[in-house]
Order: sequence, then structure tokens, then C-alpha cells
Amino acid sequence: MNFRNIALAAIGLFLATSAQAAGDPAKATTIANQVCAACHGADGNSMIPLYPKLAGQHPEYITKQLKNFKSGERNNAIMAGMVATLTPEDMDNLGAYFATQAAKGGTAKSNGKGSVGEKIYKGGIPGVGVPACASCHGPAGAGIPVQFPRLAGQHADYTVAQLKSFRAGQRANDAAKMMRSVAAKLSDEDMAAVADYIQGLK
Repeated sequence: MNFRNIALAAIGLFLATSAQAAGDPAKATTIANQVCAACHGADGNSMIPLYPKLAGQHPEYITKQLKNFKSGERNNAIMAGMVATLTPEDMDNLGAYFATQAAKGGTAKSNGKGSVGEKIYKGGIPGVGVPACASCHGPAGAGIPVQFPRLAGQHADYTVAQLKSFRAGQRANDAAKMMRSVAAKLSDEDMAAVADYIQGLK
């Protein structure tokens, strides 16, 4: 199965198993301020590199991750505790809340225009079968609503940690094993370069 077919299968699985988030941002304000803010910032612009920025993320993606943390499909001890008391409505509302927050960009340390990171992001690594990140996450990292998350400006440390987790099979909530398949073909150096480039996307 080639990457295009894997991507189409992943989209189908996501749409078949994930309800559209239709939450009320206003109803999530208290939870965001009291529960989420310490790690992710009240506005979703985390200042801590190991915790992801959530601002501007597709609501369906955030809601899916919260539900996966609660079900155990995505394994994370910290987040399991955070979502333990959340209702499905709370999760929909949080998805909507963070989606409405303005995302603050980051800056690449060394992987700007013409860099290895840019080459991987825009063109993949053909020799080992790594597709371009841009094919699913968009040339500017905006993602594709519902199917693929926004990446632009995400902390490089967080992105690297997730890629390594996919590679090790510790994170396994990707439809059709798409990210596990990609990450398995990336070296630590590849991951660091493309994550740095992503951090600088606006």
C-alpha cells in the first residue's frame, strides 16, 4: 500500500470513528484556566517546550486526543489524570475553545529556508520512503481540518518527543498507523531537523 492509499484509509477511519466537535468555547473557559493553563497556557500558547501549543489547533483534533487520553488509547499518565473527570461535552468545548485562540508563532534555530528540515518537510526522504510532511500538514503547517493537525509554530522539543513515541510504538492512536510508519524511517537527526523547521513555520 503506497502512502496515498494509507492517507486515504486514515482519513476514512478518522471520519468513521470521530464525531465532529461542536463545542461551546465559552463553556470551557473555567476548565482552560483552572486545569489546562499551567502546562499549555490559558490561551493555548504553551511557554514550556515539552508541552504542546494548542492555540489555533483544529477542534476535532483536540477533542479526539482528549478522548483518546481518557480511554487509554493514547497513553500519558499526566493527561490521563487531567481528563479523568471531563465529560464528552467538556472535551468538545475545550476543542472549540483552543481552536478560537490566536496561535503565536515560533522561530527555527537553524532549519530555515534551504535547510535539511525544510527539505524533509516539503519533499520527504524519497530514498527511504518518507513522504513530505506538507502532503498532509500543508505547506505552511496549517494542517487539514478534521484529518490532520496544525503543526506551524509547535515546539520542536514536543514534536521530536512525539515522533520518537510514534517510532517506538508508545503512541499508537494514529489512524492506519500512518505516523508510526513515517517515524520508523526517520533518524534522530531527521526528527530534530524537521521539528526545528516546523517550529519556525507561521
